[in-house]
Amino acid sequence: MTELKGKAVHYTEIEALEVGEPAKNAKIRWLIDRENDGAPVYALRMIELEPGGYSPHHQHDWEHENFVVEGKGQLLIEDTWHDLYPGVVGFVPPNVMHQFKNTGDTTLKFLCGIPAEL
Repeated sequence: MTELKGKAVHYTEIEALEVGEPAKNAKIRWLIDRENDGAPVYALRMIELEPGGYSPHHQHDWEHENFVVEGKGQLLIEDTWHDLYPGVVGFVPPNVMHQFKNTGDTTLKFLCGIPAEL
């Protein structure tokens, strides 16, 4: 594990990586994580969905905590769509089917917290 050193950088200094299939027009920035920062408990990511972009429709054993920074979109939790816009927070419990999609004409950006141990 990386030695804990702390960090303070602008998020754009962190590379935006293509998510790839089955996502569409999706990028992820690992803002704080165990591998690069030694964060022992939690990882923070910036997800960026271009217009028409979406995440896979999926589920997994961990929760998501989300905060919308900019753009417009929707979050599917089980069978209900929820509108996303700046300032909206979202919580996706473990093992629940979910999907994010951009419904606007600019990039949808949201913070996504997950356990660091993944």
